[in-house]
Amino acid sequence: MEMKAATTSLAALAHENRLAAFRLLVQAGPSGLAAGELARRLEVLPNTLSASLTVLSHAGLVSSRREGRSIIYTANYDAMTTLLAFLMEDCCAGSPEICAPLVDVLAKAACCPPELADA
Repeated sequence: MEMKAATTSLAALAHENRLAAFRLLVQAGPSGLAAGELARRLEVLPNTLSASLTVLSHAGLVSSRREGRSIIYTANYDAMTTLLAFLMEDCCAGSPEICAPLVDVLAKAACCPPELADA
């Protein structure tokens, strides 16, 4: 991952509403959530959510599809994985105990259903 792409992704996540929306979409899995449902769960106005989703979409962190009258948003797990790998690629500096807590977090994330890994 290039530094510019990482900066764009991190900047997109550096806002409370955008981060909350992204986390909800990650939790929702590959089926995603309708924009209206996402706004309801986050307790934000639809136009505020729309602006947040636009920023996340431009950063490549979410995608959308139309289903009938609804727009369904999903997290881009490949982009998330790439960003996390970028942040951790130089981890530990030869001292694996530094990253041991991160390994525990990754092990917990590995419990995700296989279809999430394929999304």
